[in-house]
Amino acid sequence: MTDVKMSRRSVLIGGAVSAAGVAASGRLGAQAADAVMPATPEPPPRSTVHLEVNGRPVTLALDNRTTLLDALREHLHLTGTKKGCDHGQCGACTVIADGRRINACLSLAVMNEGAKITTIEGLGTPDALHPMQAAFVRHDGYQCGYCTAGQICSAVGMLAEWRDGMPSHVSASLTGKTPLDASELRERMSGNLCRCGAYSNIAEAIGEVAGDRV
Repeated sequence: MTDVKMSRRSVLIGGAVSAAGVAASGRLGAQAADAVMPATPEPPPRSTVHLEVNGRPVTLALDNRTTLLDALREHLHLTGTKKGCDHGQCGACTVIADGRRINACLSLAVMNEGAKITTIEGLGTPDALHPMQAAFVRHDGYQCGYCTAGQICSAVGMLAEWRDGMPSHVSASLTGKTPLDASELRERMSGNLCRCGAYSNIAEAIGEVAGDRV
């Protein structure tokens, strides 16, 4: 066994050398970090976006990463359009863009330059409801109401697609008009989830507005 003799002086010297090494290493690390990342990060790129929202022209200066959903809710304060899953899976954020329904959470605002956007606030008013809104009220097509705005906008857009002859995955034919039967309606509205389970009432409301659905 080696006999190691250490004096108080040698311990203090060793500790001082070790501390100096740690400090030097820290300075080198900080210098390396400064070389990689500037002290003041550059501001994110921004764009001026022109939209027509519910019939009103709007101009917004936005971070290019801003979704259409956040532009509507946070910048225009149109909070009827809901943020649900934020992954395009629940349909709560559905709006109508240039006549077609889209998930606003998956679309950047800058992608919609010049588009005509209709939200639930633009479909009707309390004194003059849109036929789909009135049908939802008559058939109690909602419970908590969180998904209702997206359901109604999706239903309006879906009927426009159906009347234009756009087929779905369950349509028997790719050409001609397809009857809007139960399976067709379920498929076309499958992107809108109702956690309360008011699907049967929603289907009745849409069927009433569709009229010649079968």
